[in-house]
Amino acid sequence: MKRFILIPDSFKGTMSSMEICGIMAEAIKAHIPDAGVRGIPVADGGEGTVEAFISAVGGEKRETAVTGPRFEKISSFYGALSDGKTAVVEMSAAAGLPLMGSSLDVLGSTTFGVGELILEAVRGGAGQVIIGLGGSATNDGGCGAAAALGVVFRDGEGRPFVPTGGTLSSIASVETGGIAPELKDVRITAMCDIDNPLYGERGAAYVFAPQKGASREVVQLLNAGLKHLNETVKRCLGADRAEGRGAGAAGGMGYGFAAFLGAELKMGIDVVLDAVDFDGLLKGADCVFTGEGRIDSQSLGGKVVIGVARRAKRRGVPVIAVVGDVGDGIGGAYEEGVSAIFPINRVAVPYSEARLRAKSDLRLTVEDIVRLIKTAELRQSDVRRLPL
Repeated sequence: MKRFILIPDSFKGTMSSMEICGIMAEAIKAHIPDAGVRGIPVADGGEGTVEAFISAVGGEKRETAVTGPRFEKISSFYGALSDGKTAVVEMSAAAGLPLMGSSLDVLGSTTFGVGELILEAVRGGAGQVIIGLGGSATNDGGCGAAAALGVVFRDGEGRPFVPTGGTLSSIASVETGGIAPELKDVRITAMCDIDNPLYGERGAAYVFAPQKGASREVVQLLNAGLKHLNETVKRCLGADRAEGRGAGAAGGMGYGFAAFLGAELKMGIDVVLDAVDFDGLLKGADCVFTGEGRIDSQSLGGKVVIGVARRAKRRGVPVIAVVGDVGDGIGGAYEEGVSAIFPINRVAVPYSEARLRAKSDLRLTVEDIVRLIKTAELRQSDVRRLPL
């Protein structure tokens, strides 16, 4: 029996990872009915991360009330995975852009509810928490979440307060002695696919705050606040994580989790692969199907297709990438372990038209690939039957 692993990224604006897994599985089964197929939806850390993990490894969604981005009470959730010890938190479920509606406020919004979700998950039995850093409405350097977990921020007069993006420059001291004792032995891993530092021209404020409603003047204020935060943390805690990979993720939350909680920031695909024991699954696999909306030179930085290919290459398992579009400069993908790349744009139409037929084109493309696999197997079988 042939065994396939399906682990595609979403095709942004067209198909989710779960939809793609379903279509690929149907296409394979149509030609190899007895094939063993394992679908592993991939999440990027934003909305849908919890659902993707539960779909991939099992578990349940647990609802709870937390503080929203405007300091209001909202209904939120986290995922408790089937291993009984891992929880998945979407920071966007407590501090995401959609929760702000049409009135954005990057100066006054908070990540406090994200910390509450983490604490709720730990009190629910989690010894490991995976946090998706995507879709944030905030720029508070993760201070809100840290405050919810027991970190104390004081102003110039010694008064404790919960900093937001607009009040980071008011932080005079930081104390971590009061961090919730439940977190002592908890491993925190943040999914982060960007390498932006905390502040500066490539930092959280300049690169991401404009999409959260920040004007040029507000961006400068936020950037100054993040720089001040790091200087204060260095003075009070002796830690400097501002230049760390992913420090600028989610309005500086990547920095905050690393500086205050000792969290590990990892590429999202590596977190997923570890969580599903991908290396173990590869031992019995004949082929891996992966993919993304567009593969180009930027993909070589280690996102889904390349992350999957690198792992599979170590086990000698072929990897087929089925993508929406192919850009220039992808030769390195083959060196990383990709065996072949197939675009699904079968009639070479613009994206506006291609997205409308993407599902059927995906299925037809995968069916053609499976036909090729079957033909190659038959040829090998014929060769083996030839007399010597």
